Amino acid sequence: MAEETGTKTEMKPWEQHSKVIRIPRFDYNAPSSILQHSYSGFLITCPIKREKSATKEAISILQKYLGSCYCNSSGSLDSSDTNGDTKRRKIYRDDTSEKCANVVESGGTKEDAGGLPKDDCIPDSKIDSNTENDFDMSLVKLTRSGLLLFTFPREKSSNVVSVVSNIVQSIDSGSLKSPLWCHRIFPIQSTCILKETDLQATVSKLVRKFVIDEQNKLSHPVKFAVGYNRRGCEETQMKTTKDALNGSNLFALLDRNKCFNVVAAAVKDVVSDSEVDLKSPELSILVELLPVAVPPTEPLVVAVSVLPHNIVTTKPRLCIRALASNMYSKNERT
Repeated sequence: MAEETGTKTEMKPWEQHSKVIRIPRFDYNAPSSILQHSYSGFLITCPIKREKSATKEAISILQKYLGSCYCNSSGSLDSSDTNGDTKRRKIYRDDTSEKCANVVESGGTKEDAGGLPKDDCIPDSKIDSNTENDFDMSLVKLTRSGLLLFTFPREKSSNVVSVVSNIVQSIDSGSLKSPLWCHRIFPIQSTCILKETDLQATVSKLVRKFVIDEQNKLSHPVKFAVGYNRRGCEETQMKTTKDALNGSNLFALLDRNKCFNVVAAAVKDVVSDSEVDLKSPELSILVELLPVAVPPTEPLVVAVSVLPHNIVTTKPRLCIRALASNMYSKNERT
């Protein structure tokens, strides 16, 4: 029997989901631009093969805590609504809904309950009519799985450290549920070429800004620690980079001790009354190697931030605090 005219055809689960949230496309111009200019943003860790789910979740969280105001290049506040050319994206705002089941990015298998494919979640309430909001951060292509990189436009930025601090506090207080897919959100205050002069200048600028901030109560001597993560740069990649750069000094800073010495010297240039304390630092300088998708002949890029003690952990090593206490085990990441 033919269907009655006017009867709505039921959408497939993935079609329903596309009406809720759209994932932004990669900004393929961003990697080359990062080589030329400094950017701020967020580096997010997630389970391998769960990048799409983490992207959806990250956008939802960042939308909530970034607010509508950014800082332009002059440092003054500027509403994101004033830029008519800003790309519009449809965002599903939700405190990481419990209906987000275990997902498989490439699979279309349905769960037993709800008939959802394993990479989608459907809200249990009606979609707010005002779900289409500005989200003008760029999603940058990386060469390693399990990582997401969002950067602000050059003319706009935000207090990324405060954003992450507010997210951590909200999770601790219970006002925000622990994310399912975003493990850590590293606030990037600045990026630079992995070159001694560039790294020293960047660290000095950020440490000076941290010290003069009246909200940061420092003792004397000032206690600091340095963390360096060569994420996505295994031995074979390091060898390729070294050959491509012909053994230049850009490769020298891949050595952990060399990088530590450069950063420590920059800190002491700004704060002569300072000493290393790996157990309870008042400020932590974290350097993250960014595996951006650029040719191997191009120089390496790092993200640098100077962070307060409340959003870092020193055990088992110095790093940004995890957003969830129960991290996924290896067998859950397949």
